[in-house]
Amino acid sequence: MPSEGFPLAGKRVWVAGHRGMVGSALVRRLEREACTILTAGRTELDLRRQDAVERWMMAHRPDAIFLAAAKVGGILANDRAPADFLYDNLLIEANVVEAAYRTGVGKLMLLGSSCIYPKSADQPISEDALLTGPLEPTNQWYAIAKIAGIKLCQAYRRQHGCDFISVMPANLYGPGDNFDLETSHVLPALIRKAHAAKLSNADTLEIWGSGTPRREFLHVDDLADACVHLMSIYSQDCPVNIGFGVDIPILDLARLVAEVVGFEGTLRCDPTKPDGTPRKLLDSRRLRATGWQPRIGLRDGIAQVYAHYQQQMQPCVS
Repeated sequence: MPSEGFPLAGKRVWVAGHRGMVGSALVRRLEREACTILTAGRTELDLRRQDAVERWMMAHRPDAIFLAAAKVGGILANDRAPADFLYDNLLIEANVVEAAYRTGVGKLMLLGSSCIYPKSADQPISEDALLTGPLEPTNQWYAIAKIAGIKLCQAYRRQHGCDFISVMPANLYGPGDNFDLETSHVLPALIRKAHAAKLSNADTLEIWGSGTPRREFLHVDDLADACVHLMSIYSQDCPVNIGFGVDIPILDLARLVAEVVGFEGTLRCDPTKPDGTPRKLLDSRRLRATGWQPRIGLRDGIAQVYAHYQQQMQPCVS
């Protein structure tokens, strides 16, 4: 499974999507490598424009690319803007992958999502489960775009011999997460709601759905470490799952968040809201076989994110 190696030392490494939660974690992790980190903000480069992407890459000549740029959001955001999630992500992936081929990039890693797997996939979910059943309807548009990205990397490997790989992270959280209740994922949404409930001395905290779905959560700094590790040693067309190895029911997650935040009221499930996929636990044995292990436990990770959220909420002092 490991390649002959692709050390990042001395290379020009582009983190596409560096301002997002994943991209910023990759930048932090790459600062420990002896490489030159390349970035491009949205005002400088619109990844949905093929000619602009090719011009930028011709000018900057990255040796390696972490493709972390994507339009992302939770259940509500996916349901409200399916065209945006499908169109934007297809264009981003296609433009960067094609330009990487045209400009001779040595290696590219596409970051996917665990939502690519069928809604009723056997647990834990192995990489072989891809395209074996129907997707979860609430985020199928995003999932289809990410599946296309995986297949694009595989196709360029097969036709052009490009060293393009893809990884599938579990549910992510960490510094720089999105706390907007309209577009956020479950963990940051719970942190924000629990914090607001504590400040207002509310009696109850509402949880979307039944509380029974199980999710696996991986700290984004662990993800970044795994990505750098795999970029250096992995070179095959099969995507690689990156998970923590343990899942938790949403209701238990809410209890843990409430405990960390200090909310002492009652948790109330709202079964009129969607649950999403019943369970999503990744089989990460392919990654573990390379010797990598996560370091950040869920309780410690939530405490860290809550501290960041509190800092973010502090009023500016002039």
